[in-house]
Amino acid sequence: MNNKPKYLNRTLSALTLGFVLLVNSPLGFTKDVSNPLSAQAQSAQLAQNHIVNLNESTFEQLTTLKGVGDTKAQAIIVYRQQVGGFKSVDELIKVSGIGEKIVSQNKARLSL
Repeated sequence: MNNKPKYLNRTLSALTLGFVLLVNSPLGFTKDVSNPLSAQAQSAQLAQNHIVNLNESTFEQLTTLKGVGDTKAQAIIVYRQQVGGFKSVDELIKVSGIGEKIVSQNKARLSL
């Protein structure tokens, strides 16, 4: 004879059923497919393909250019403040620390 109370059998059955449903549902034990590094990589990729306006871009936007770090981005901003803006993309070589190589690497992304 079974010495367990009847409510215990129902409780165990309900818990077992709940566990089976949870494991087989899309809510239970799902893998997190969002990878923060992946999102950062995608964001960096988008930034590298974005057009950069030499006369209006922010410091952060300027640093997305190849070969342009914090110092050169600041030099671009100072130059455009002193001169009143760029007249052509090729004028970028007049900024201290920026040569023809940097201009040619970024030419497709530069605008006025």
